[in-house]
Amino acid sequence: MIRFEIHGENLTITDAIRNYIEEKIGKLERYFNDVPNATAHVKVKTYQNSATKIEVTIPLKNVTLRAEERHDDLYAGIDLINNKLERQVRKYKTRVNRKKRNRGEQEVFASLPEENEAEQLEAEPIENDGDGDIEIIRAKNFSLKPMDSEEAVLQMDLLGHDFFIFTDRETDGTSIVYKRKDGKYGLIETTD
Repeated sequence: MIRFEIHGENLTITDAIRNYIEEKIGKLERYFNDVPNATAHVKVKTYQNSATKIEVTIPLKNVTLRAEERHDDLYAGIDLINNKLERQVRKYKTRVNRKKRNRGEQEVFASLPEENEAEQLEAEPIENDGDGDIEIIRAKNFSLKPMDSEEAVLQMDLLGHDFFIFTDRETDGTSIVYKRKDGKYGLIETTD
């Protein structure tokens, strides 16, 4: 069963909003044979221009489902989030079930929804799911240089990349800096 943790920023989560989120995202349970005990973390944020941003993260045993959407209408944004999450589940369902079948194990995901639901899903534009095996077409080797995070961001910008891996001079651990969608930077540090 999927439990929900719903948090609002600059917005009070009413019962109507909570019920709509739980109803829409709760429908993902139909894709599983044994519904996992998972917690859906939902963040709803409103801005001064009345636009909303909805983020949903559902950590499962072998995969984390995550979607984010900005929209002027909160309920339309929730619908778009639900569509994204369903596409992710269908994509992973195909890959995981194929591997389980090859090993003779029980499939993790249930079969596709009933015919009328399948027709509705097919009417949506679906991105190329890449149902084939993952193919790595290029590999690079490089040495990690000791530096601090500010130097790593400068190096990343010089290379024109969206992320950069380096050895943190202070902790001697491997770290990653990355450029966020909002133009700011993020840092991922590894721990032992």
